[in-house]
Amino acid sequence: MNDRIGAVSHNGKQILVVDLSNCSTTEVEKTVRAVPEVVTARALNSVLMLVDFTEAAFDLEVLRAMKEAAVFNKPYIKRTAWVGAQTFPDVFRENLQSFSGRHFPTFKSRLEALEWLTAD
Repeated sequence: MNDRIGAVSHNGKQILVVDLSNCSTTEVEKTVRAVPEVVTARALNSVLMLVDFTEAAFDLEVLRAMKEAAVFNKPYIKRTAWVGAQTFPDVFRENLQSFSGRHFPTFKSRLEALEWLTAD
């Protein structure tokens, strides 16, 4: 497994964490392309995923990889939360949401995101 993809427990639930913080575009793309292998090993509509974009770099190749992963992962994802997405271009977010048919809510902190992910 990629060392930037792991799991944490919060409120008794397992959260898949994708840590893209401080990554170059090459590192972001490599990590994003590794996510589907992890996600598809889980049950459909079961994955709670937190993605940390703090100080991550983005380009069109990263967006392409994210679009592919978002569509591929969609049946397995129950909820996704983003943190540190202030540097993620709005046009990329809109394109990603439109292409994948998914919504990516953003939060100011990991704790806030974890609370939202585990709320029923």
